[in-house]
Amino acid sequence: MSFADLKKKSGSFDKLQAELEKVNNPVQSFADDRFWKPELDKSGNGYAVIRFLPQPTGEDLPWVRIWSHAFKGPGGWYIENSLTTLNKKDPVSEYNTELWNSGLESDKETARKQKRILKYYSNIYVANDPKHPENEGKIFLFRFGKKIFDKLTEAMSPQFEDETALNPFDFWAGANFKLKVRKVDGFWNYDKSEFESTSQLLDGDDSQLEDVYGKLHSLTDFLKEDNFQSYDELKGKLNRVLTGSGVQGTVEKFTPKPKTETVGTPVAAPASDEVEVTNEDDETLSYFAKLADDD
Repeated sequence: MSFADLKKKSGSFDKLQAELEKVNNPVQSFADDRFWKPELDKSGNGYAVIRFLPQPTGEDLPWVRIWSHAFKGPGGWYIENSLTTLNKKDPVSEYNTELWNSGLESDKETARKQKRILKYYSNIYVANDPKHPENEGKIFLFRFGKKIFDKLTEAMSPQFEDETALNPFDFWAGANFKLKVRKVDGFWNYDKSEFESTSQLLDGDDSQLEDVYGKLHSLTDFLKEDNFQSYDELKGKLNRVLTGSGVQGTVEKFTPKPKTETVGTPVAAPASDEVEVTNEDDETLSYFAKLADDD
């Protein structure tokens, strides 16, 4: 700004006042605007049309799978990604296995409450978003659970001979996905969601598709080491959550011993630890909301 312009603007400080308003009345948001999620109407239903997109340049798959844990103990909340995502040992999974093998139903119930949460991440193109039309034509990250992934699996590997397999992530030979959400027993339900007939995204216009391709978000970034605490860090946090104290210890100290009357070799924790929690709505965010309410 020149000196002359500065003099002209003397006495006007609207911009400074606006910035001061931001400082004095900050609006905190922990939402990641790269992500899209459907919004329900007053009746508890939601509808949108999305298109799953291919893997970004240099990546092998159009999705990544993340395991996590979210539960509360005497020492507060434990909300962390699980190292089992990276095929490494994780203290919560080890502890849950010990609980399950104790032979006590109360320990099994605790293990169920602490079981892993499964989420997938993919890039999507939003074709129709009635609640937020400003999202249409944009590329987002989409976090979803096993129920929607099953829909993708069924499309790629149909069960019946009269069904044709399709790659839902293909620009030219994929299909739009009609996302239909209902509230069933208080939980989000996607059973009525379905793929449309095969079609080309954006009518197969290569220039537009290349533009979309260049805007894809990295998926493997979610698997980077800095998104995961180390085994020892997770173990220390688990101890604090389980005991309600800040004293560091070992998980083994709090591990129940198998009942002496148990016959044979204890079996490993069942597949129940490998099933996402029932609520398909964003479980992790709901846990943070509950945590905030308790503070």
